[in-house]
Amino acid sequence: MVGVHPQILAQEGYIAVLADDCPVRDLFPGIRLRPLWRGPSGAHAGLLEMDPGACWPRRDVHEPGPEEVYVVAGTFHDGARDYPAGTFLHAPAGSWHVPATTTGCTLFLFYPAG
Repeated sequence: MVGVHPQILAQEGYIAVLADDCPVRDLFPGIRLRPLWRGPSGAHAGLLEMDPGACWPRRDVHEPGPEEVYVVAGTFHDGARDYPAGTFLHAPAGSWHVPATTTGCTLFLFYPAG
């Protein structure tokens, strides 16, 4: 049996969001961002949804800090190779890629430095 600990949810800063309830922001044709969380220091997390055939129109440069990417569904292409669902990528500060997908994909993004 799973224990119930209501004090967990009472902890300051502890949140839970349902991705489908988050607002959708169109970034480029076929590319949408669902912001999930933003911390007090600027760190933030979100879901990036890319339709089949979508491509970022320019280099995506990671500044001021790194980008952490987890491929939730579909296949992500960074401009060099394909990454299937279940892949984790770390892009250090100052690095870049050109996000694209032929199949469509959903990515979990985390920016620890804002």
